[in-house]
Amino acid sequence: MTAPPADRQPGLPQNHGQQEAIAFLGDPRSHGGLAVKRIDTHAALVFLAGDRALKLKRAVRYPYLDYSTLDKRHAACLAELAVNRRTAPALYREVMALRRGADGRLFLDAGEGSGEAVDWLVAMKRFPDDALLDRMAERHRLTPGLMRRLAERIAAFHGEAAPRPDGGGAAAMRAVADGNLEELRAAPDLFPETMVARLAARGAAALDRLAPLLEERRRTGFVRHGHGDLHLRNIVLLDGEPTLFDAIEFDEALAVADVFYDLAFLLMDLDHRGLRPLGNVVLNRYLEKTEDYGGLAALPLFLSLRAAVRAKVLAAALRLDGTASGLAEEARRYLDHALAALDPAPARLVAVGGLSGTGKTRLAEGLAPGLEPAPGAVVLRTDVLRKRLCGVADTDRLPEDGYAPAMTERVYAELYRRAAAVLAAGQAVVVDAVSARPEERRRLASLAADAGVRFDGIWLEAPLTARVERVANRRNDASDATPGVVERQESYDLGTIDWTRLDAGRVAADVLDDARASLA
Repeated sequence: MTAPPADRQPGLPQNHGQQEAIAFLGDPRSHGGLAVKRIDTHAALVFLAGDRALKLKRAVRYPYLDYSTLDKRHAACLAELAVNRRTAPALYREVMALRRGADGRLFLDAGEGSGEAVDWLVAMKRFPDDALLDRMAERHRLTPGLMRRLAERIAAFHGEAAPRPDGGGAAAMRAVADGNLEELRAAPDLFPETMVARLAARGAAALDRLAPLLEERRRTGFVRHGHGDLHLRNIVLLDGEPTLFDAIEFDEALAVADVFYDLAFLLMDLDHRGLRPLGNVVLNRYLEKTEDYGGLAALPLFLSLRAAVRAKVLAAALRLDGTASGLAEEARRYLDHALAALDPAPARLVAVGGLSGTGKTRLAEGLAPGLEPAPGAVVLRTDVLRKRLCGVADTDRLPEDGYAPAMTERVYAELYRRAAAVLAAGQAVVVDAVSARPEERRRLASLAADAGVRFDGIWLEAPLTARVERVANRRNDASDATPGVVERQESYDLGTIDWTRLDAGRVAADVLDDARASLA
């Protein structure tokens, strides 16, 4: 366990009634003589000593949490242990009591020891500061591979959680929006009234439009007990794997929500930090694992609500410490983000075609983050869809019948179905498929026309020798193409290609630049 960059954050409350406990926990003698580092946050104090972190909840009451009594802090510690052991069992060790002995001295007790319980603590395994993903982001150490593993972990977590139709839905999202607006309006010096009014109007319109979808998702199992506070600061790299921790325990209603709302906090955080390409990786891998395309229509609303939550949290900090001027600008940036999310650009369909080895996948993945709305386009790759339909892992090789004409027809039918669903939800699509037959290319253009969105086709061409070499060097890829397949493709009758044709025998970055220019 560790904490945010600064040992003390602005706007921290006073420690009424807990001074003795804090002094004890900050004393190296209470930790076997080990040096102690103290981290202060708005709701807790964390004491780091050796390989252990002890988290003391402040005796505070906020609109969204209440730790004001000893019993409430005890219950919150037990709840924190339970909800976080779902994702980080190695990190969360136990709940400990801080007791007063017969001699009047305080001592730490991990069992049912005698003596008055003065306060309660969550004992955690300590980890280095630089293992937090927000710190890694600051040092440009987040990678697409790590983001894919993170998305897989979140998808598995959501899949393991039981449906909770008793929570979430349209009413819950309206409550979140109303709570955000109430606190934003309470800070007129920070947030211009006209901007808050626009947010209220756009948000209400989005909620009205999406209410049937939100209710359908609640009834059909997409509301679950998630994390509730899923941003980079609450994800740590443990033993090389991204680990979710510090889930919301103080109010279950904030964590029982649509799984896409849970995911949206991370997507918003990455986008706000200027890391949209990584957010696009997370979104696409999450969709590949869950196939939950139905949540995309609500994503702009969810992103807006998450950004507004961050704005109001910073506003609350400023009310407690008005000298923290840097927070004011950041809070307004979050409000800007919340407004922009509710005004998404129209979806569009981009198809990237070409024979095996021309670099379709790399180009598709490079184009996707730059296509609105946030966090970029959904990439639909026929190689991956084929493996899904055959019930095998992405990198498992298929036998020849996996490429029989009937199976290929199924793959393209599924491609068209998913593309239509994503476009109908308002999200852009990039199709990554050979599209060697004229009828396949015509179908993609027709699909865009039916959805009322712009269509662009990009056809990649490269010399045979380059394509053979690229395919021969592939490792751990969903494509089963071999040099022999590439050579046989030379005999294909491609028909007339009226898509933008690009020389893909060049450096990939140059091809990407030209492709982006063609889409402007």
